Amino acid sequence: MSEITKESPIRFIWLSIAASIITITLKTVAWQMTDSVGLLSDAMESVINLVAAVIALVALTIALRPPDQNHPFGHHKAEYFSSVIEGILILVAAISIGYAAITRLIHPQPIASISLGLIISASATAVNWITAIILLKAGKRHHSITLEADAHHLMTDVYTTGGVIAGLILVHFTGWLWLDPVIAIGVAINIVFTGTKLIGRSVSGLMDQALPEADMKIINTILKKHENSNIQYHALYTRRASSRNFITFHLLVPGSWSVTRGHELTKLIERDLEEALPRSDIFIHLEPDGDPESFDDYLHH
Repeated sequence: MSEITKESPIRFIWLSIAASIITITLKTVAWQMTDSVGLLSDAMESVINLVAAVIALVALTIALRPPDQNHPFGHHKAEYFSSVIEGILILVAAISIGYAAITRLIHPQPIASISLGLIISASATAVNWITAIILLKAGKRHHSITLEADAHHLMTDVYTTGGVIAGLILVHFTGWLWLDPVIAIGVAINIVFTGTKLIGRSVSGLMDQALPEADMKIINTILKKHENSNIQYHALYTRRASSRNFITFHLLVPGSWSVTRGHELTKLIERDLEEALPRSDIFIHLEPDGDPESFDDYLHH
């Protein structure tokens, strides 16, 4: 299941790694030519992108492993560790960029070969933008927070480079050297917001947060469709582990029903839920409606 196939999300991480190597090379050349702290910060962020992509590759490889004896629910949560680390790396990049920018603000230096440096940097941005779009679409298709995190990381890099390029153009026409580090500081602040948001989302996943409200409405609508005077449900709990949804609830049916009849109903409900919410693992606890202990779950909450 973890092998690289045409539809495997792992192949998109290899694309991200290749894009990071290309952009690091281009941005380093642009920085060496111009000595711009903005372009230096841009190159540093691309290094972080590469490290993050390698971590994402490891996490996805683990996440795609099938359930085993020690991990009966699968390894999907490995993706959250990857996205948390990526968020932390984004913050580290922001701190590094901010430090370099403040140093240059205190000690401004002239910028050389701006035109050629901007062309090289813009080329690197195009590579990142195309890769980010591909990863974002793949992440939504595969329900992979790792691919989405990597896509947002790369898109942040695109915004970063755009800001740096705009700043250098202004420096070229105005001669205001302080604009270069100020733009870099602005980029660092923007990156902090991206990293913080990513970490928050990942931590929510690790804490077994319930499915989004829209998904909960779908689940309740389906369950109410099967509910009547003889059939009720309660103790509905949900969580998401990256690409998998976990749905569990208690289903009350007449005590006179046979096991077969109750089982047929649960299969029908499972089918409806799986059609509405693919990649869902559904656990239904069947209970007789005449047993007062059927509602014991409420006594423990």
